[in-house]
Amino acid sequence: MIRALIFDVDETLVYYESYNTEAWFSRYLKPALQERGINLDFLTYRKMVKGILPRSYVETLGINHVEFWKLVDTVNLEYRKALAKEGKIKVFPDVLQTLPELKTMGLKLAAVSNASQECTEFVLRLFDLRKHFDAVFGKDYSYLDGVKPNPYLIQKSLKALNISPNEALVVGDSELDVKAAHRAGIKAVQVLRFDNFVEEADYHVRNFNELVGLVKTLMNEQRH
Repeated sequence: MIRALIFDVDETLVYYESYNTEAWFSRYLKPALQERGINLDFLTYRKMVKGILPRSYVETLGINHVEFWKLVDTVNLEYRKALAKEGKIKVFPDVLQTLPELKTMGLKLAAVSNASQECTEFVLRLFDLRKHFDAVFGKDYSYLDGVKPNPYLIQKSLKALNISPNEALVVGDSELDVKAAHRAGIKAVQVLRFDNFVEEADYHVRNFNELVGLVKTLMNEQRH
């Protein structure tokens, strides 16, 4: 029986207008790194973000990886605050109406993000979404390589919600979400927010209204 949904946050619940990762790196993060004598190219940074290289890879460059990611997250939070002031962080309209409906169905909800806890909480509270979630987890500085596609954050959610993998679905937009779900033993629902179809997902929905329909169907099937 489905008892819980575990959501990705960025590009699943909210999105950022005119956001370009490489432009953000060049304009915001690179200068902050250079101020501290850290020289890192965008490709290496991107590989760490995508899980191709471990988050601790910067240790090979003589950089404390925990302090490095704390700096990244500080810059990221300030950037998000600036975007919010400009009205460039948006919530997908279907989120506002469907999260309350999912709660009325008796489901537990969690949100997990590779962003920091503070960045994640910031965007959720920006649209008054935090109240819908029983648990929220951003990256864990005690285990930085535990970000998706590692299942660590999803497993933390299972524990916090006190449910087993077969009682949950993971809902996200990317291949990282699908891989993390499967590594945690959970079926994955890909929301097709953008043109990034992930074949390995167990289910595909175009929006959260379709997600509600899917969950209702699965719950009804499991009752019989």
